[in-house]
Amino acid sequence: MKDFISRRPRLLKGILVLALLIPSSFVLHGCTDLGEDTFGIVTPDQFYETDEQIISALAPVYSQFRSLLWSYHNLSQVSSDETLVPTRGSDWFDGGRWLAIHRHTWDPGLSDLNGAWIDTYTGIARANGLLQILEEAGNTDAALNAEIRALRAFYYFVLLDLFGNVPIVGDDEFVIDAENPPATESRSAVHSFVVSELTAAVPDLPAQWSGSNQGRLTKGAANAMLATLHLNANVFTNNSSEINTSGPNPCGQSDCQSAIAAADAVINSGLYSLLSDFHGNFAVANANSPEFVMEVQHLNQPGLGVNFPHRALHYNQGSPSPWNGFSTLAHVYNAFDEDDARRDIFLIGQAVNYETGEEVDNRQGEPLIFTPEINDVTNATEGEGIRILKFPFDVDNDGGNHGHDYAWWRLSEMYLIKAEALNEINGPTQEVVDLINLVRERAFDPDKPIALSDYPDKASMRDRIMNERLFELTYEARRRQDLVRAGKFTAPWDFKERLDGHLVLFPIPQTQLDANPNLTQNPGY
Repeated sequence: MKDFISRRPRLLKGILVLALLIPSSFVLHGCTDLGEDTFGIVTPDQFYETDEQIISALAPVYSQFRSLLWSYHNLSQVSSDETLVPTRGSDWFDGGRWLAIHRHTWDPGLSDLNGAWIDTYTGIARANGLLQILEEAGNTDAALNAEIRALRAFYYFVLLDLFGNVPIVGDDEFVIDAENPPATESRSAVHSFVVSELTAAVPDLPAQWSGSNQGRLTKGAANAMLATLHLNANVFTNNSSEINTSGPNPCGQSDCQSAIAAADAVINSGLYSLLSDFHGNFAVANANSPEFVMEVQHLNQPGLGVNFPHRALHYNQGSPSPWNGFSTLAHVYNAFDEDDARRDIFLIGQAVNYETGEEVDNRQGEPLIFTPEINDVTNATEGEGIRILKFPFDVDNDGGNHGHDYAWWRLSEMYLIKAEALNEINGPTQEVVDLINLVRERAFDPDKPIALSDYPDKASMRDRIMNERLFELTYEARRRQDLVRAGKFTAPWDFKERLDGHLVLFPIPQTQLDANPNLTQNPGY
């Protein structure tokens, strides 16, 4: 699918009319963001001439995965205890945005919020525009229709997670009325909409794709989303004031059973398998890993790559010069067993150049030593902070564009979701332990399985699973979601105080409130 996503977004002889893709009255700046495309008018009789044209029509909907990965990943990671972006001299202050995200001192004017809003609603608008064209063309391709609806549901999943209460622009509102833009819907209504759309899509989605189509949505991808939606139902159906911020928010029995069923649909499909090498999922050559259930694909080309290695590495560790930014907190690193191979994603101690393998100095000519201590987060030194290099440096990167693919969901998470849901229903059982050990096995040599006897109750096993998710999914944009579900997101950690519970939801961006009078700000802002 890398060839598929790298094509210039176009629809047949042009692109769907701009008004169908980004209504400027609803998503401010959308027209500017998409203005580099040449938009043409597409009529139903032009549609469905070739498979190539169908792929070209889908490409703009999928292409939002890349820009959304930046905005969603930043908000999910940096607001958690997994990731910190210290200010280093004149570097990484950026108007205070990174420290505001980590310290939870954001406000509706934070640019990252508006970026995430635009990225998601751009994907939704593109999906809606394509659905309208298909409807007018008398489309009877159930699989194609299901794929577009599942894509749209994914973008709503992100909105549900970040903002909660957002407008639903569905089939009855393909074109936005500029005089009466859509109003805010409750978080519970958004959750119901996403679950309904994905549930309806599953029967018609293909089980798998082959060749250049690999990476498109499948039954497995939809079920992975459903498993997460049900696991987090007690969060995703509630406003911030209704969420427990000092204790767990577990799924109820019905949602736990639904989470298990969705996870089992992925696990028992026979289409996915755990790699024997955990790190293979993040290697430069990780395309179409058998563990990937849903992914966003990248190429080491301008505008098509991912920049995770450049965010973390020091200026002298590669070419072109990385950015020396993203670090983790010492307590996260220390939580890992020293024998856990997954701990190798962290860089601590003497740094090396990833093109030559030689030890490197900092810009003052002294040995570059990464340390767990950060004495002053507003003025950190070049070597302070343990770095996260889950995605290795691509020596063939182009201007910081690396070619790693990124999994939105992996098979290993399905085992952990099932384990958590089973524990919430029945408490610790051997089945729960076996699922956890299945994920742990490849990370230890010799194996270090956990034992049922060490977990006498539901709460102790809940904490164990929370830790296992940290070890397995660090830097995969899960930690914020997990902390909220565990009631620990507003707790204090390094460089962050205990704060109010309304922060479990981000505010609706001020730019969007100014553009749409029918939007309602989230409580507490």
